[in-house]
Amino acid sequence: MAGIEVREGESFESFMRRFRRACEKAGVLRDYKRHEYYEKPSEKRKRKLIEARRKAWRRRKKENY
Repeated sequence: MAGIEVREGESFESFMRRFRRACEKAGVLRDYKRHEYYEKPSEKRKRKLIEARRKAWRRRKKENY
């Protein structure tokens, strides 16, 4: 979980903005959605394989530029 402290004189809106950014950076929401339902081991392997393919594709695409 993202640990954010309120700064002195900081408005609630700016605090919430920093908190949301920290949660997004830490991947809290993504992790929550992933654990919302049970994922079978076969589905987990399939998801990881797809993620690895995407990552490799992005890496190759970046190297070509």
